[in-house]
Amino acid sequence: MEVRVTVPALRSHKVADGRTPLVMVTAYDAPSARIADEAGVDLILVGDSVAMVVLGYEDTLQVGVADMAHHTAAVARTSPRALVVADLPWLSYHRDRADTVGNAGALVRAGAAAVKLEGGRVRVPMVSALVDAQIPVMGHLGLTPQSVHVMGGFKVQAQDDEAAAALLADASALVDAGVFAIVLEGVPADVAASVTDAVDVPTIGIGAGRHCDGQVLVFHDLLGLQDRLAPRFVRRYADLKAEGVKAVAAFAGDVRTGAFPSDSESYVRRGRGR
Repeated sequence: MEVRVTVPALRSHKVADGRTPLVMVTAYDAPSARIADEAGVDLILVGDSVAMVVLGYEDTLQVGVADMAHHTAAVARTSPRALVVADLPWLSYHRDRADTVGNAGALVRAGAAAVKLEGGRVRVPMVSALVDAQIPVMGHLGLTPQSVHVMGGFKVQAQDDEAAAALLADASALVDAGVFAIVLEGVPADVAASVTDAVDVPTIGIGAGRHCDGQVLVFHDLLGLQDRLAPRFVRRYADLKAEGVKAVAAFAGDVRTGAFPSDSESYVRRGRGR
Protein backbone atom coordinates (compact mmCIF):
# COMPACT_ATOMS: atom_id res chain seq x y z
CA MET A 1 0.00 0.00 0.00
CA GLU A 2 1.39 3.36 -1.05
CA VAL A 3 2.01 5.94 1.65
CA ARG A 4 0.02 9.12 1.16
CA VAL A 5 1.83 12.42 0.71
CA THR A 6 1.48 14.63 3.78
CA VAL A 7 2.09 18.27 4.61
CA PRO A 8 4.90 17.51 7.10
CA ALA A 9 6.67 15.43 4.45
CA LEU A 10 6.50 18.32 1.99
CA ARG A 11 7.38 21.22 4.26
CA SER A 12 11.15 20.65 4.08
CA HIS A 13 11.24 19.23 0.54
CA LYS A 14 14.06 21.28 -1.03
CA VAL A 15 15.93 20.36 -4.22
CA ALA A 16 19.03 22.01 -2.74
CA ASP A 17 19.01 19.24 -0.12
CA GLY A 18 19.10 16.58 -2.81
CA ARG A 19 15.35 16.00 -3.09
CA THR A 20 13.62 15.25 -6.38
CA PRO A 21 11.51 18.17 -7.71
CA LEU A 22 7.86 18.03 -6.71
CA VAL A 23 5.14 17.50 -9.31
CA MET A 24 1.75 19.17 -8.98
CA VAL A 25 -1.11 18.96 -11.47
CA THR A 26 -4.59 20.45 -11.33
CA ALA A 27 -7.66 18.22 -11.32
CA TYR A 28 -11.32 19.10 -11.00
CA ASP A 29 -13.20 15.80 -11.01
CA ALA A 30 -12.76 12.11 -10.27
CA PRO A 31 -11.47 10.99 -13.71
CA SER A 32 -8.79 13.69 -13.88
CA ALA A 33 -7.79 13.01 -10.27
CA ARG A 34 -7.37 9.29 -11.01
CA ILE A 35 -5.23 10.04 -14.05
CA ALA A 36 -3.02 12.44 -12.12
CA ASP A 37 -2.64 10.13 -9.16
CA GLU A 38 -1.94 7.01 -11.21
CA ALA A 39 0.73 9.02 -13.04
CA GLY A 40 2.47 9.51 -9.70
CA VAL A 41 2.13 13.24 -9.04
CA ASP A 42 2.89 14.50 -5.53
CA LEU A 43 0.13 17.09 -5.24
CA ILE A 44 -3.26 17.58 -6.87
CA LEU A 45 -4.45 21.18 -6.96
CA VAL A 46 -8.18 21.73 -7.22
CA GLY A 47 -7.59 25.12 -8.74
CA ASP A 48 -9.95 28.03 -9.22
CA SER A 49 -8.73 27.69 -12.81
CA VAL A 50 -11.77 25.38 -13.04
CA ALA A 51 -13.61 28.59 -13.87
CA MET A 52 -11.69 28.95 -17.13
CA VAL A 53 -10.82 25.44 -18.26
CA VAL A 54 -14.00 23.62 -17.22
CA LEU A 55 -16.78 26.16 -16.73
CA GLY A 56 -16.00 28.46 -19.66
CA TYR A 57 -15.40 31.77 -17.87
CA GLU A 58 -12.75 34.27 -18.93
CA ASP A 59 -11.07 34.51 -15.53
CA THR A 60 -11.01 32.84 -12.11
CA LEU A 61 -13.18 35.42 -10.36
CA GLN A 62 -16.47 33.72 -11.21
CA VAL A 63 -16.29 30.75 -8.82
CA GLY A 64 -17.17 30.72 -5.12
CA VAL A 65 -16.60 28.46 -2.14
CA ALA A 66 -19.54 26.20 -3.04
CA ASP A 67 -18.09 25.63 -6.51
CA MET A 68 -14.65 24.83 -5.11
CA ALA A 69 -16.10 22.50 -2.47
CA HIS A 70 -18.08 20.66 -5.15
CA HIS A 71 -14.99 19.99 -7.28
CA THR A 72 -12.77 19.28 -4.27
CA ALA A 73 -15.15 16.61 -3.09
CA ALA A 74 -15.13 14.93 -6.49
CA VAL A 75 -11.34 14.78 -6.42
CA ALA A 76 -11.14 13.65 -2.80
CA ARG A 77 -13.58 10.76 -3.34
CA THR A 78 -10.88 9.01 -5.36
CA SER A 79 -8.71 8.79 -2.21
CA PRO A 80 -5.52 9.76 -4.04
CA ARG A 81 -2.03 9.15 -2.71
CA ALA A 82 -1.21 12.73 -3.74
CA LEU A 83 -1.88 15.61 -1.36
CA VAL A 84 -5.12 17.40 -2.29
CA VAL A 85 -4.82 21.20 -2.16
CA ALA A 86 -7.87 23.39 -2.84
CA ASP A 87 -7.82 27.01 -3.94
CA LEU A 88 -9.59 29.54 -1.77
CA PRO A 89 -11.55 31.53 -4.38
CA TRP A 90 -11.71 35.28 -4.74
CA LEU A 91 -13.34 37.12 -1.80
CA SER A 92 -13.29 34.01 0.40
CA TYR A 93 -10.27 35.17 2.44
CA HIS A 94 -10.37 38.95 1.99
CA ARG A 95 -12.91 40.10 4.60
CA ASP A 96 -11.86 38.89 8.05
CA ARG A 97 -10.20 36.02 9.88
CA ALA A 98 -13.41 34.26 10.88
CA ASP A 99 -14.75 34.33 7.34
CA THR A 100 -11.45 33.01 6.02
CA VAL A 101 -11.31 30.12 8.48
CA GLY A 102 -14.94 29.21 7.83
CA ASN A 103 -14.44 29.14 4.06
CA ALA A 104 -11.25 27.11 4.34
CA GLY A 105 -13.04 24.73 6.69
CA ALA A 106 -15.67 24.10 4.02
CA LEU A 107 -12.94 23.00 1.62
CA VAL A 108 -11.31 20.78 4.24
CA ARG A 109 -14.68 19.17 4.99
CA ALA A 110 -15.02 18.55 1.25
CA GLY A 111 -11.76 16.61 1.31
CA ALA A 112 -8.86 19.03 0.93
CA ALA A 113 -5.76 18.40 3.03
CA ALA A 114 -4.62 22.01 2.54
CA VAL A 115 -5.75 25.28 1.00
CA LYS A 116 -3.98 27.78 -1.24
CA LEU A 117 -4.42 31.54 -1.25
CA GLU A 118 -2.92 34.37 -3.29
CA GLY A 119 -0.98 37.38 -2.05
CA GLY A 120 1.94 38.33 0.14
CA ARG A 121 2.33 40.38 3.30
CA VAL A 122 -1.23 41.68 3.14
CA ARG A 123 -2.46 38.08 3.58
CA VAL A 124 -0.34 37.29 6.64
CA PRO A 125 -3.21 37.78 9.15
CA MET A 126 -5.35 35.30 7.19
CA VAL A 127 -2.52 32.78 6.88
CA SER A 128 -1.90 33.03 10.61
CA ALA A 129 -5.60 32.51 11.34
CA LEU A 130 -5.68 29.39 9.17
CA VAL A 131 -2.53 27.98 10.71
CA ASP A 132 -3.97 28.64 14.19
CA ALA A 133 -7.04 26.67 13.08
CA GLN A 134 -4.79 23.74 12.10
CA ILE A 135 -5.44 24.22 8.38
CA PRO A 136 -2.27 23.86 6.26
CA VAL A 137 -1.73 26.76 3.85
CA MET A 138 0.11 27.03 0.53
CA GLY A 139 0.99 30.54 -0.64
CA HIS A 140 0.85 31.93 -4.18
CA LEU A 141 2.97 34.87 -5.35
CA GLY A 142 3.88 36.62 -8.59
CA LEU A 143 1.18 36.53 -11.22
CA THR A 144 -1.88 36.04 -9.03
CA PRO A 145 -4.87 35.46 -11.33
CA GLN A 146 -7.42 36.76 -8.82
CA SER A 147 -5.69 40.16 -9.15
CA VAL A 148 -6.03 40.19 -12.93
CA HIS A 149 -7.76 43.58 -13.01
CA VAL A 150 -5.20 45.25 -10.76
CA MET A 151 -2.37 43.81 -12.83
CA GLY A 152 -3.99 44.86 -16.10
CA GLY A 153 -4.09 41.31 -17.42
CA PHE A 154 -2.09 38.12 -17.08
CA LYS A 155 1.37 39.68 -17.13
CA VAL A 156 4.80 38.61 -15.91
CA GLN A 157 5.54 40.11 -12.49
CA ALA A 158 8.67 41.17 -10.53
CA GLN A 159 10.55 42.38 -13.58
CA ASP A 160 12.54 45.15 -11.88
CA ASP A 161 14.75 45.11 -8.79
CA GLU A 162 12.20 46.83 -6.57
CA ALA A 163 9.42 44.41 -7.50
CA ALA A 164 11.77 41.44 -7.12
CA ALA A 165 12.74 42.61 -3.63
CA ALA A 166 9.07 43.01 -2.73
CA LEU A 167 8.34 39.48 -3.93
CA LEU A 168 11.15 38.11 -1.76
CA ALA A 169 9.83 40.04 1.24
CA ASP A 170 6.35 38.65 0.59
CA ALA A 171 7.70 35.10 0.43
CA SER A 172 9.60 35.52 3.69
CA ALA A 173 6.52 36.93 5.39
CA LEU A 174 4.38 34.00 4.24
CA VAL A 175 6.94 31.52 5.53
CA ASP A 176 7.08 33.31 8.88
CA ALA A 177 3.26 33.11 9.02
CA GLY A 178 3.39 29.35 8.54
CA VAL A 179 2.85 28.37 4.89
CA PHE A 180 4.27 24.95 3.99
CA ALA A 181 4.94 25.78 0.31
CA ILE A 182 4.68 28.67 -2.14
CA VAL A 183 3.57 28.71 -5.78
CA LEU A 184 5.56 31.18 -7.88
CA GLU A 185 3.72 32.09 -11.06
CA GLY A 186 4.78 34.27 -13.96
CA VAL A 187 8.06 35.63 -12.62
CA PRO A 188 11.56 35.73 -14.18
CA ALA A 189 13.59 32.59 -13.60
CA ASP A 190 16.35 34.40 -11.68
CA VAL A 191 13.83 35.96 -9.31
CA ALA A 192 12.23 32.57 -8.65
CA ALA A 193 15.67 31.10 -8.03
CA SER A 194 16.46 33.81 -5.48
CA VAL A 195 13.20 33.21 -3.64
CA THR A 196 13.74 29.45 -3.72
CA ASP A 197 17.20 29.86 -2.20
CA ALA A 198 15.96 32.25 0.47
CA VAL A 199 13.05 30.27 1.91
CA ASP A 200 13.12 26.94 3.71
CA VAL A 201 9.81 25.68 2.30
CA PRO A 202 9.45 24.33 -1.24
CA THR A 203 8.58 26.62 -4.12
CA ILE A 204 6.46 25.28 -6.97
CA GLY A 205 6.83 27.12 -10.24
CA ILE A 206 4.50 27.81 -13.12
CA GLY A 207 6.14 30.10 -15.62
CA ALA A 208 8.95 30.66 -13.11
CA GLY A 209 11.86 28.77 -14.62
CA ARG A 210 13.59 25.54 -13.69
CA HIS A 211 15.13 26.46 -10.35
CA CYS A 212 12.05 26.02 -8.18
CA ASP A 213 11.57 22.98 -5.94
CA GLY A 214 8.73 21.72 -8.13
CA GLN A 215 6.51 22.52 -11.08
CA VAL A 216 2.76 22.66 -11.71
CA LEU A 217 0.70 22.69 -14.89
CA VAL A 218 -3.01 22.77 -15.58
CA PHE A 219 -4.36 19.30 -16.45
CA HIS A 220 -6.18 20.49 -19.56
CA ASP A 221 -3.11 22.37 -20.83
CA LEU A 222 -0.58 19.56 -20.52
CA LEU A 223 -2.95 17.02 -22.10
CA GLY A 224 -3.99 19.35 -24.92
CA LEU A 225 -7.66 19.17 -23.98
CA GLN A 226 -7.99 22.81 -24.96
CA ASP A 227 -6.33 24.50 -27.90
CA ARG A 228 -6.64 28.12 -26.87
CA LEU A 229 -3.51 30.27 -27.06
CA ALA A 230 -1.29 29.06 -24.24
CA PRO A 231 1.43 30.90 -22.28
CA ARG A 232 5.01 30.14 -23.27
CA PHE A 233 5.56 27.99 -20.18
CA VAL A 234 2.89 25.45 -21.17
CA ARG A 235 4.28 22.26 -22.67
CA ARG A 236 1.64 20.00 -24.20
CA TYR A 237 2.38 16.31 -23.69
CA ALA A 238 -0.62 15.09 -25.70
CA ASP A 239 -3.28 16.37 -28.10
CA LEU A 240 -6.36 14.84 -26.55
CA LYS A 241 -8.79 17.42 -27.92
CA ALA A 242 -7.89 16.43 -31.49
CA GLU A 243 -8.13 12.74 -30.56
CA GLY A 244 -11.48 13.36 -28.92
CA VAL A 245 -12.88 15.19 -31.93
CA LYS A 246 -11.67 12.36 -34.16
CA ALA A 247 -13.34 9.72 -31.97
CA VAL A 248 -16.67 11.55 -31.73
CA ALA A 249 -16.66 12.19 -35.47
CA ALA A 250 -16.09 8.47 -36.09
CA PHE A 251 -19.01 7.66 -33.79
CA ALA A 252 -21.23 10.16 -35.59
CA GLY A 253 -20.28 8.65 -38.94
CA ASP A 254 -21.08 5.13 -37.76
CA VAL A 255 -24.48 6.24 -36.44
CA ARG A 256 -25.37 8.01 -39.69
CA THR A 257 -24.40 5.06 -41.88
CA GLY A 258 -26.07 2.48 -39.65
CA ALA A 259 -22.76 0.86 -38.66
CA PHE A 260 -23.46 1.50 -34.98
CA PRO A 261 -24.82 -0.32 -33.12
CA SER A 262 -24.00 -3.72 -34.58
CA ASP A 263 -25.86 -6.93 -33.72
CA SER A 264 -23.18 -7.77 -31.15
CA GLU A 265 -23.79 -4.42 -29.48
CA SER A 266 -27.56 -4.97 -29.26
CA TYR A 267 -29.75 -7.05 -26.90
CA VAL A 268 -32.31 -9.69 -27.87
CA ARG A 269 -35.01 -11.34 -25.83
CA ARG A 270 -34.20 -14.63 -24.13
CA GLY A 271 -34.70 -17.68 -26.29
CA ARG A 272 -34.29 -15.71 -29.52
CA GLY A 273 -30.58 -16.03 -30.17
CA ARG A 274 -27.72 -14.20 -28.63
